Amino acid sequence: MTEDDVAPPRVLIADDQTLVRTGFRMILRDAGIPVVAEAADGAQAVAAALEHHPDVVLMDIRMPEMDGLEATRRILAAEPGAGCRIIMLTTFDLDQYVYGALAAGASGFLLKHVSPEYLTAAIRMVRSGDALLAPSITRRLVERFALQAPAPALRRRELSHLTPRELDVLRLLARGLSNAEIAAQLTLSDATVKTHVARLLAKLQLRDRIQAVILAYETGLVSAGPPD
Repeated sequence: MTEDDVAPPRVLIADDQTLVRTGFRMILRDAGIPVVAEAADGAQAVAAALEHHPDVVLMDIRMPEMDGLEATRRILAAEPGAGCRIIMLTTFDLDQYVYGALAAGASGFLLKHVSPEYLTAAIRMVRSGDALLAPSITRRLVERFALQAPAPALRRRELSHLTPRELDVLRLLARGLSNAEIAAQLTLSDATVKTHVARLLAKLQLRDRIQAVILAYETGLVSAGPPD
């Protein structure tokens, strides 16, 4: 099956600025990506997501009534929204709310002045199951904010379910290495690393690599600062 055979992702735009929503809607329309609904605040975003079941939500972090962080939590916690992918929209790339959104299950974030080409590529990327954030960027976010909210002991005990090799992979993943770089470091094939990543995500019940990086820092598996 080619990319052309796959139906375009259905998108919900949630932003309290009408001009932002209009601009994004025009960009997506020109790219052949349907916008199934719009929302001007977090409460509207939750209602629209549960009614229209979009593949991807573009979610502004700071909105009236209910912010994007709480809206993200509610959408992903509801059964109809569990399969939805959420991209956070922000003005600042190290906004403290971004970390909270990623920890809540968002698949990444975009700056509002993103180019049209990158916006459409990002939507297709997260729809396919990838996380829209390089591990190195996630690491910067985690190093700045993770220590403010250490993981409970229950989360730390979950690491005991991982094999020694899976723990090695998680440590390197949290340091920002790609699958190819992890493979080279551990003398493994790319396919084997991909399998280890998939297994550790399943065992830890995590949505994607971003949450794995966050958990690695919160549990103390790796620590902020230069690599050991």
